[in-house]
Amino acid sequence: MTDNQKFSVSAEEREKQKEYMLLAGETVLSLFGPSPKAFVHTYGCQANVSDSERLKGMLSEMGFGFTDVLEEADLILYNTCAIREHAQDRVFGNVGALKNLRLAKKNLRIMLCGCMVQQASVAEKIRKSYSFVDVIFGTNAGHRLPEFVYRTLAKGEKICEIPQGDGFICEDLPVVRDSSFKAWLPIMYGCNNFCSYCIVPYVKGRERSRDPRLIIEEAENLVKSGYKEITLLGQNVNSYGKSPSFGYDFSRLLREINDIEGDFIIRFMTSHPKDCTRELLDTMASCSKVAKHLHLPFQSGCNRVLKEMNRGYTREKYLELLNYAYSVMPELSVTSDVIVGFPGETYDEFCETLDLIRQSRFTSMFSFIYSPRPGTKAAAMPDPVPEEEKGVWFRELLAVQEEIATKRTSETVGKTYRVLCEGRSKQGLVSGRTGGNVIIEFPGGDDCIGTFRDVTVTESLTWILRGQLCN
Repeated sequence: MTDNQKFSVSAEEREKQKEYMLLAGETVLSLFGPSPKAFVHTYGCQANVSDSERLKGMLSEMGFGFTDVLEEADLILYNTCAIREHAQDRVFGNVGALKNLRLAKKNLRIMLCGCMVQQASVAEKIRKSYSFVDVIFGTNAGHRLPEFVYRTLAKGEKICEIPQGDGFICEDLPVVRDSSFKAWLPIMYGCNNFCSYCIVPYVKGRERSRDPRLIIEEAENLVKSGYKEITLLGQNVNSYGKSPSFGYDFSRLLREINDIEGDFIIRFMTSHPKDCTRELLDTMASCSKVAKHLHLPFQSGCNRVLKEMNRGYTREKYLELLNYAYSVMPELSVTSDVIVGFPGETYDEFCETLDLIRQSRFTSMFSFIYSPRPGTKAAAMPDPVPEEEKGVWFRELLAVQEEIATKRTSETVGKTYRVLCEGRSKQGLVSGRTGGNVIIEFPGGDDCIGTFRDVTVTESLTWILRGQLCN
């Protein structure tokens, strides 16, 4: 039995949810009339955004349209994130603000789902302290949304479904995408790494890879529908098909999607250094449609801290990998993640991180002060450095990376890049991203949006570029 068969939602369960979808649609029509509205808000990563597109797909099949105005909504759904304490605090604050709206609208339903509520203690807190929330469901129950909508609207049930286990793969779910030319394409779910600071394996389940035939078919359909950018998603895409029974790895998947006819670009995230191979880097270099951008989180430049984090590599291994990547793709743009102030980290060890950053020439970084996640190994570790001091380190790190980013962007002036135009900036300029995932803004008409254009860089700022369309 392959991984995707082991984790697949059964055909019987899928049929059951289709029946609930019809029942829910009838109930929605009877309660709200022909134009019901749902407000769906996503917290956290691109994987959560992709999950929300499937939740919206199911809601659309039940008759809902969508609104960005809370007061217009007949159903409010928050898809939550648990990666840091700040993310959870935002959810609690925003949910609390819905109480009066829920009391004022008799048929309004409020639902919470996702990583945050997959934690039993959090789900129980919501159930007790936010009793106006109608439905709570975890990451293993998203495919049951039609059932939950029917039960809460038709029968007035309060629902809290947090099934435990390794997680599921549910194919054939309808999708309402947020963009008509950029698409998220999940290739795997879950994580087996158990980094000591990370809650993800506990709330997302174990690694499970989708059937490659279904992924390639979905990619082909996206290209036929006019999508210009496809981003392959996984908690660790390098682990795709890693089980010996699967017989299909990420490099092969990249090559086969690259072979699809059409004018489009392929991106992927996130890569784990311990599973990033020279074969993958060679594949990136040889595939013309694969963006020359690699997001490769390093988290710390200190070997002792990396070991405590359970990252599975050393700083030397990371730098060796990065140097090889630059050697086969000189134009490569590398971005990364780093945690400042991991429990027990000293200032001297933090300085090793600064040294790695100086050597790595990152285009940009996502930087965070360590946030303890209850239930993880790191949350029980001694953490003697005060938050104020960690804040000083954090600002020092930002200054170092800003200097590197400023130098990198300055080197692009006069160069021409092929850019996928995504929308408009606050200044009214057309905004897009280079293949290296750097934002560039330039004067242009609305006909640019959703197309590739050649843009020459005329000005460099710290994190973004300004340019002019080529004639």
